[in-house]
Amino acid sequence: MTGFIHRTAKGRMKISMKRLSKYTIVAFLAIFLLMPNVNAQTDLKKIGQTGLQFLKVDMHARAAGMGGASIMTMGGADALFYNPAGTAEMETGLDFFASQVGWIADISYLATGVTKTMGNLGTVGVSLITANYGDIVGTRVDAGSEDGYVTTGNLGVNASAVGLTWARALSDKFRFGGTVKYASQQLGESLMPETNKTKTNQVGGFAYDFGTMFYPGFKSLKLGMSFTNFSEQFKYEEEAFELPLTFKLGVAMNLFDLISGPSNSSLNFEVNAIHPRDYTERVHLGGEFLYGNMLALRGGYKTNYDQESFSMGFGIKMSGFRVDYAYSAMGDFDGISRITVGASF
Repeated sequence: MTGFIHRTAKGRMKISMKRLSKYTIVAFLAIFLLMPNVNAQTDLKKIGQTGLQFLKVDMHARAAGMGGASIMTMGGADALFYNPAGTAEMETGLDFFASQVGWIADISYLATGVTKTMGNLGTVGVSLITANYGDIVGTRVDAGSEDGYVTTGNLGVNASAVGLTWARALSDKFRFGGTVKYASQQLGESLMPETNKTKTNQVGGFAYDFGTMFYPGFKSLKLGMSFTNFSEQFKYEEEAFELPLTFKLGVAMNLFDLISGPSNSSLNFEVNAIHPRDYTERVHLGGEFLYGNMLALRGGYKTNYDQESFSMGFGIKMSGFRVDYAYSAMGDFDGISRITVGASF
């Protein structure tokens, strides 16, 4: 009798988990269908309502090559800037990457991250972004000069963000992670007319990222979400501003689970629905063909952007080392190139 009750309870649990998985999938699909139309009735774009825009830039070549559809596909250190929960997907004890991004207007970014597994304690990681805005020469009014002004030297404009991440697999189906980061930006110095002294225009503060990943149990299907850049308001002088808070929902799967393909290859596809604080809803689409766990070919597309649209890239992995490259179209500007190198031990 006791054994019967035990088996019955276990059977009910399995049925409940199956129902939960079905409901979860339906809920995610409904959100995906509804999100792009949330602001379809209005022309309000919410532009210019946030600062520290470098926090929105894709810092990893693999993610950029897939059109920024990356909160589910990225794992290990590669996931640090996209979904902290993904760092719990590590297959080795230590993972590292470094990226260089050649942005528009001679702006460039350097990003790096490292993650380490800590057994039952989960995974910890450290990340860093630095921005190089080039030489921006300052000036001040000088009625006595021929041009009416004199140069005051390089303004020293820069920005950076450093983060500490923790993630853990709470079960074989669910991962959770979070990041605490300190972001700062310096816009040079200003001359105060009353005192003839200079003042540094600098702002900084803490921000937080959260993310989850869930395996419903249907082949390789993965569902997840992430909140990035959650913080209090920042302020240089009198007027405060928000960071670019972004909410993302993601669905990813190896399509070769549904259609026949080479046994030593995978065709990963991911869709992200994006709800940013400073724009209307967007959708990121990305695909990756991985052959023999050595060569990857990628493509992606972003919707509802003024300049960004399609992207492509490739990756090579050998003996624990990897190199990724991505090219992203940028409308009226030259295309953006990214290169990332990494290693796993």
